[in-house]
Amino acid sequence: MSETKGDRPTTAARRSRTVLVSFLGAIVRKMGNWMPIAGTVELLTASGLDAASVRTAVFRLKKRGWLESESRAGMRGYALTPAALAALAAGDEVIWHARQPAELGDGWCFVNFSVPESARALRHKLTGHLTSLGFGNIGSAVWIAPARMLPAAQRAIAELDLTGQCAVFVGDYVAGQPLTDMVRGGWDLDEIDLRYRDFISKYENEAQRLTEAAVIDGRHAYVTYLAVIDHWRKLPFRDPGLPREVLPQNWSGPAAVQLFERMVTILEGRALAHAAGHWSSP
Repeated sequence: MSETKGDRPTTAARRSRTVLVSFLGAIVRKMGNWMPIAGTVELLTASGLDAASVRTAVFRLKKRGWLESESRAGMRGYALTPAALAALAAGDEVIWHARQPAELGDGWCFVNFSVPESARALRHKLTGHLTSLGFGNIGSAVWIAPARMLPAAQRAIAELDLTGQCAVFVGDYVAGQPLTDMVRGGWDLDEIDLRYRDFISKYENEAQRLTEAAVIDGRHAYVTYLAVIDHWRKLPFRDPGLPREVLPQNWSGPAAVQLFERMVTILEGRALAHAAGHWSSP
């Protein structure tokens, strides 16, 4: 697969990787943490990727330590490594926690760090990690999220070996500017809300159609299910599940959650049944 200068992945390469990660979390873990390469290529090409992109994405995740070669029943394939399972479980924690608003009384997690200019790349990596976890920036090197995000923040800091350059606190917000103003300054709530509305716009009619359908084709169920998972799982990483008291009244998060859960209920069993057919020898 061609890439941009500097070995940075292209948009197509990034999409292949994200869809593959969604596939690992939503399908492969349910199939015993192992996948046949031929069946995987067939399933992911059905989801709109090309075979070469799939194989490249698999190769890159193998290099990253997420996959290891393993044959079963005469089929070549890959098993998820402990590192992959831990990363997927950590993602689950963020995604599923973020979907429910935090309790205001549980407090906040504050992260402050002082990384020298000589380690600018690490500083950028840390801010990128905190942003991807849903932390908001409320001042120079000060980041905030609901208190339940503490374990995720500690892992991100430890992975970069920056524990000694960070101070992490959990506590209540007791005085100063109105809390709603601080939240508005720390997060782009309009952008997060727009992403939820886009999800609703894309899938609400399909959910109604599937609900009314007498029969749902297995292949369609699988393709739609993986698309829904891949679209959805990115959203909570921008939204840490802020308390209701600090969110706008017309916040679309709850409606998006209900739609996502509805789609999963309709599609998951049929999608897994369709995928299981690719785990068998021809």
